[in-house]
Amino acid sequence: MTESGGSTWRSIVSLPVLLFVMAGFPPICCGTQNYGGKPFRDIAKEVASYTDVANKIIDLAVYGKAQNRSYEKLAAFTDTVGNRVSGSQNLELAIKYIYSVLRLDGLENVHLEPVKVPFWVRGEESAQMVLPRNHTLAILGLGSSIGTPKGGVEAEVLVVESFEELKRRSAEAKGKIVLYNQPFVSYGETVQYRAFGATEAAKLGAVASLIRSITPFSINSPHTGWQDYQDGVPKIPTACVTVEDAEMMARMARRGEKIVIRLFVGARNLPDTNSFNTVAEITGREHPEQVVLISGHLDSWDVGQGAMDDGGGAVISWEALSLLRDLGLRPRRTLRAVLWTSEEQGGVGAAQYFQRHKVNISKFDLVMESDMGTFRPLGIQFSGSQQARTIMREVMKLLQPINATALEEHGEGTDINPWMEAGVPGHGGASLAVLRQLDLTE
Repeated sequence: MTESGGSTWRSIVSLPVLLFVMAGFPPICCGTQNYGGKPFRDIAKEVASYTDVANKIIDLAVYGKAQNRSYEKLAAFTDTVGNRVSGSQNLELAIKYIYSVLRLDGLENVHLEPVKVPFWVRGEESAQMVLPRNHTLAILGLGSSIGTPKGGVEAEVLVVESFEELKRRSAEAKGKIVLYNQPFVSYGETVQYRAFGATEAAKLGAVASLIRSITPFSINSPHTGWQDYQDGVPKIPTACVTVEDAEMMARMARRGEKIVIRLFVGARNLPDTNSFNTVAEITGREHPEQVVLISGHLDSWDVGQGAMDDGGGAVISWEALSLLRDLGLRPRRTLRAVLWTSEEQGGVGAAQYFQRHKVNISKFDLVMESDMGTFRPLGIQFSGSQQARTIMREVMKLLQPINATALEEHGEGTDINPWMEAGVPGHGGASLAVLRQLDLTE
């Protein structure tokens, strides 16, 4: 399937949300253990009554005038704005761009909600192996990393494969650059080394840390991402290296060769700055006070255009509202799209949104986030009560025309986690790529 075709299919991954918001299903928030007084057979019959509506949405998105529209929106957005790192002028330009096009699209209650976000600047960076041979390492500093001293640091490298090995060899770490050559297990498990590697190395006196990029595949391409310092622990510079270079240094270490690296990181952490979450809605016709929230994040890292992470998720959340508008469909509940700011820094914008709106948590019936890549959908990953899962299983049957009926467990999303932890049902899209990573497909 072409790239644009993938986006076309992905634009209807929010279809279960659209059907839920259109219908009069009972609220399933916050641990509700019944079907609103209705027998389940009546709920199932009501879900099935939306078959024609589902088919109209599918036809419009996949075969009609909206075919490829989400891809075209995404291409225009990323081509116009480029990367959108938290705190940057580019991110604020992106927010202004999206605010303008949402209004031009005829959506309702388009507005910005102010938040404070971190502002980290990469600066120049380099890493040079000087022993056992001269070799330039491809690196990317990690978000929130401090810089090295003006002249950089030059130190011997201690290669470990796990936090446990680092603890066993703690006496060797002082004054060293610790390199984590951890094997990739899954993103959720392996990313702990990126997040906490610098802190664990600093506790033992290391002068810097290098992390093998958190990916199962590499073409000598380092990755970036956010990392966290721990209060009371010295801060040391930290960066990712490529899988290839990490494995090479591990081989050298096993042969007993001394490895020395000269590292320079020019990163700076500037004061928090102003930003905005961007909101658009289609107001509910019967229960406007009840909200079904769909979302993606507008910010990205600075070394790419942020098309997959997460321009695509933001655009399909916008497109879900556009599809209903085009079909003249007015949902019973309010469908609210929130395009988050500063997700890459740990869901900063979303956390402030939750604090501002949690007083009305009983009115949030379902939350959704797309932040796992915009691929062809196979279904959804869902977190909620068993009763909620039973209803969603019936909803997923309406996606049979595009073979996207999977209902997996463990709905997730950095930006919607606070809502799910508080008991609101939530889901993320389940694509072929995601399910393979979770070992849910062959």
